[in-house]
Amino acid sequence: MGFINQMEPWFDEYESNHLNEYMQSGGWVTEFLKTREFESMIAKYTGSKFCSVVVNGTISLSLALQACGVGAGHEVIVPDYTMVATPNSVELIGAKAVFVDIDRDSLCMDFNKMQEAITDKTKAIMLVTINGRYPKKIEEFVSFCKEKNIWLIEDAAQSLGSRYNGKHLGTFGDIGSFSFSAPKIITTGQGGALITDNEELFDRIKKIRDFGRERGGIDHYLIKGWNYKFTDIQAVIGIEQMKKLPWRVERKKEIGKLYEILLKDIAQIEFIPTSYENTTPWFIDMMVEDRAKLMKYLKEKGIGTREFYPPLHSEPAYGYTGDYPVTQEISRKGLWLPSASNLTDLQIQFICDQIVSYYQQ
Repeated sequence: MGFINQMEPWFDEYESNHLNEYMQSGGWVTEFLKTREFESMIAKYTGSKFCSVVVNGTISLSLALQACGVGAGHEVIVPDYTMVATPNSVELIGAKAVFVDIDRDSLCMDFNKMQEAITDKTKAIMLVTINGRYPKKIEEFVSFCKEKNIWLIEDAAQSLGSRYNGKHLGTFGDIGSFSFSAPKIITTGQGGALITDNEELFDRIKKIRDFGRERGGIDHYLIKGWNYKFTDIQAVIGIEQMKKLPWRVERKKEIGKLYEILLKDIAQIEFIPTSYENTTPWFIDMMVEDRAKLMKYLKEKGIGTREFYPPLHSEPAYGYTGDYPVTQEISRKGLWLPSASNLTDLQIQFICDQIVSYYQQ
C-alpha cells in the first residue's frame, strides 16, 4: 500500500477526454459557453437563482463584499477559526476583519460573540460553514442581519453538498461563496463561485468581475471592476466534476461514518459531532491531546495528516491580542485524517488500525 495522502484531487478519463474535445473544437479558452453551463449546474444543484464563477474562492469572497458595497472604513465580522482566505478577502478590499470565537459543537461562529462584536462600522458578517457544518443558530444569524441591516455572506467554501433542513448551505445569506481549489470535493485546480437569489446583487457581481462593463467586448465601464473571470478550460473540468458530485457526497459521508465506527473505542479521540444526514465532511476531523506525536507516528506508517487552522487573530499576519478560548483549544488539538473521496474501505481500515496500535503502545 503506497503513501496515503491526507487529501488529493481525483480525475479520470472523462476530464481528459472532454478537455481534448474542447481544444480540438477550436475553443477560445477564456470563459464562454462552458462557463455558463458550469454556473447553471451549480445553481441547479444548490437551488439558487443565480451563479457566477470566478478565479478563486478568496476573490469570490472579496467580490461578494464589493457587490454589497463593503470597503474602506467598514468592519466585517469573521470567525477566528477558518482558513485565512476569509479575513484576507476582507482586508484585500480595504475593510477590517474583526475576529470572534466559535461554538465548541459546530466549530462555526458563536452567535453571542458575534452580537458582542457589532459596532457602528459593521457592514457585513462572514459566516463560515466550516467543514460542511452549520451553526446551531443559523436562522438567528439570518434574522439578526436582516433586523440590523447587515449583509450576511456565507463562506461555504467547504460546504458543497451540505444542507440544513433540506436547504443547501450558502443559500441562507445574501450571497454564498464556494471554492474549487484542489482539496475540495470537486475541483477545477483553482476557482470560486458565488450564488444568490438577489438579481440586483448578481448584476453587480457580473459587472465587477468583468472590469465593470455590461458585457465582454464592449469598452464602456458602468462601475469600477476588475478581472476576476473564469476560463472555459476550468469549466470543462468542473462540468465533469459536478457529474460526479452526488456520488462523492455519499462517499464522503460513508468515510466519516466508517472512521467513527472503527475508532469509537479509543478514549483519547474526540470526534466533532456530525449529522451525516445533512453534512458532507470536507475533511474527516478529530481532536487529540498528543497531536504531534500521532502525526509523526502515522507519517512513519505512510499516512498523511494535517493540523487544524491556527487561531488567526494571533498569526503574525494579524498579530491581534484577545481571548478566543474555543478556537485556541481546537486549534491545538485538531487533526485532519486522510479524506479523499477515492479512499477505499481497506485504506481506512489500515489507517484506523495504525491509530489503534499507536494508542495501545
